[in-house]
Amino acid sequence: MATVATSTAKGVMFSVSALFFTTAVGISPATVGTGLTVAGAGGVVTAFAAGPLCDRFGPRRVLLVAAAAQGGALAAYCLTRGAAMFVLVACLAVGAESVQRTAHVALLARAFTGPDRVGVRAWLRVVDNVSIAAGSGFAAVALAVGSRSAYVTAVLAAAVLTLVALVPLRALPALSGGGGDRPARGGRSPLKDRRYLTATALHAVVSIQFLLLTVGMPLWVTGRTAAPDVTVALLLLLNTGLVSVLQVWSTRLVGDVPSAGRAVFRGTVLLLAACLCYAAAGYPSGAGFAVALLVAAVVAHSLGEIVSETGGWELAFEWADPADSGAYQGVSQAGVGIGRAVAPVLVTSTAIGLGLPGWLLLGGVFLAAGAGTRALSARGQAPRPTPSARRTVSPRRR
Repeated sequence: MATVATSTAKGVMFSVSALFFTTAVGISPATVGTGLTVAGAGGVVTAFAAGPLCDRFGPRRVLLVAAAAQGGALAAYCLTRGAAMFVLVACLAVGAESVQRTAHVALLARAFTGPDRVGVRAWLRVVDNVSIAAGSGFAAVALAVGSRSAYVTAVLAAAVLTLVALVPLRALPALSGGGGDRPARGGRSPLKDRRYLTATALHAVVSIQFLLLTVGMPLWVTGRTAAPDVTVALLLLLNTGLVSVLQVWSTRLVGDVPSAGRAVFRGTVLLLAACLCYAAAGYPSGAGFAVALLVAAVVAHSLGEIVSETGGWELAFEWADPADSGAYQGVSQAGVGIGRAVAPVLVTSTAIGLGLPGWLLLGGVFLAAGAGTRALSARGQAPRPTPSARRTVSPRRR
């Protein structure tokens, strides 16, 4: 229920934030871009810093504080005047959201064991996608009205939804054996774990594919193909549908560390195939042929996203020290944040700027990261800690 509330708010903000900042607040597009870039960089730092906080105070407490801070920051957007205040509020909002992501994963890592963790995360990702779509639908009303009051109402609704998430979060039980709000015992620092850092760096490269879909694909479709502009919305809807239907199924492909590495590699092979289809759609052809190639590209892209994410989750959970799970998940989430931060520049300078050579280069980068992950995981699964060291509980299966 908390995911439904926060993700619906996220969908609202995805749809209205740009126009809200430029129309209702009066900030220039350049200032909005700069401010969000600064906030994104700060979000990488807070995602990492949230890990030790989860180990010290418990992930649920950190999650509650971060959700309250983000709800307050979204409401503060409506009072923003001037560039300096906008950047300050944006840093608070993005930083709080980054803390929530780390605390969310740390809570899963400590509340569930074995395949249950990846399975629960897959279900929550489905809920996340559906709720974002619902939030975007609600935001369409504000976009249709187009007035300042409509945008302010939408942003305030997002703030209220984020604060509503505090109710189900507070209702989470205090899990025995070190879960819930109970701090974990100190363990090995993830910054000294070269294998985990390597896996995190490789996954950060693969995570560039998220921005390839939301930044690169729209620019490519509208600027370099014969497909109509409305194709962009249909392709994004196709991606959302495939992820919602297949994400839970993909957990069947992963049962241990070696299978997770193979899943990541297979996912990057599909991402390479998607890059080839995207590139082919840019060659002179009829609109129908271009749309068909783009549909094939998004299907391959979505399957690659689903499979590689499932494998990445398994490695992030299994290679983390249970006694220091928050710090490890903080490193993992910071890596994803770095990948997404550099993605817009990388995607626009390769695929969009160079055309076919750029698409081949980008696809090759994905494949290299997948091959590296498979090689790293093929060395065997790390010995599992004893149940007393894991300090976790397994849920009853429904």
